[in-house]
Amino acid sequence: MAIRFHCDHCGKEIKADDSAGGKWGKCPSCHNKLYVPNLNIGDELTLAPVDETDEQREKRLMAETHQLAQDILQEREAPEGATDFGGPGSEMSEKEVTKNIILYLRQMADGELAGADSTVAAIAAHGRQVIAILDTIALSDIPEPELADIAPQVLAGLIRTLRSKIG
Repeated sequence: MAIRFHCDHCGKEIKADDSAGGKWGKCPSCHNKLYVPNLNIGDELTLAPVDETDEQREKRLMAETHQLAQDILQEREAPEGATDFGGPGSEMSEKEVTKNIILYLRQMADGELAGADSTVAAIAAHGRQVIAILDTIALSDIPEPELADIAPQVLAGLIRTLRSKIG
């Protein structure tokens, strides 16, 4: 006698040999992993335990990815021979200014206020350039990838705050 049951993923009816009862298999239709119930008469349906290791691993990997992104955002390359970053006479390329603006917005969104204050101090001398880059970011339909998880209204508020601090 064959075991008849439905796939939990696609709902397709599946027929399996009695010998497959109580084992794992793949749905012939959707190829998802499923548990073949052991339905001997009088027995209760035995459910397989939820495999939480995959979920825990995914959460751990997401946390590591977030931490790596934060570390990359906070890295700064100091010009050779310079020990004071962002002093009045320091030169900063547009790419560096943009990187620091994004760093500031990220720090504010993450509540790192002390770091955000030092980032503002580093870019304050480049006022016009900062305002122009902020305008570009504010008018962009697609935010920078580092800022994509910040709600648009919050990001707009952070941009306004930085504009008021700079200009």
